[in-house]
Amino acid sequence: MSEPVFRMIGEARRGGIVAVCDHASNYVPEDIHLGLPDAALSKHIAYDIGAAGVCERLARRHSIPAMLGEVSRLVIDLHREEENPALIPESTDGTLVPGNIGANREMRLDRFHRPYHKAMEAWFDAVEPGLILSIHSFTPELESREEDRPWEIGLLYNQDDRAAQHAIRLFGELGCTVGDNEPYSGRELNATMNRHAEAYGRPYCAIEIRNDLIANEGGQSRWAAIVADVAGRVKLALESA
Repeated sequence: MSEPVFRMIGEARRGGIVAVCDHASNYVPEDIHLGLPDAALSKHIAYDIGAAGVCERLARRHSIPAMLGEVSRLVIDLHREEENPALIPESTDGTLVPGNIGANREMRLDRFHRPYHKAMEAWFDAVEPGLILSIHSFTPELESREEDRPWEIGLLYNQDDRAAQHAIRLFGELGCTVGDNEPYSGRELNATMNRHAEAYGRPYCAIEIRNDLIANEGGQSRWAAIVADVAGRVKLALESA
């Protein structure tokens, strides 16, 4: 297959800040039939709305190079471990995905998931980033259950909270409503950063931005500038610790 699994924007410098976006795209290859209406691909179940735009602006305007996943999370979730049952979702936020029932797991791993993570591993090994930003977005509310989600931005982490704690403080000082391991816990959902950051002692910020704030270009530009500012100061704080 010739379709890209990821795309790179910008040139990383050794020890600098980089960004990754696992859920940047809602692309579904023509030969994979999910059994969903086209409208489903515009929803958060298909990709992280606005996250790619934030990463593009981080790279092009703030010199933070980015790696973006280029396949919908409905096909395979690049932000899950290979053995995770939700890797190829049969149901997501109350929506059944008929085409994923009995899907060829190994084929999708070999075609999408493994090349993506192999490339990320090689990139990080080459540039040894001083700080990794993992950019995601979350919905103001879920369709499958009622849940209060007041945060504008959340910082997720598992065991290594060095960068996250600085970022939580700095976003708060800017007047942002910040979630500390909210709206999801990084102790449960942190697959990419567990694999490529925590496993190597690389500092990271796993960032969730509420998607209504970055649904258009103006919001993406604003939040890219905020994230870039905070990331630069987090990196300085880590280096001076």
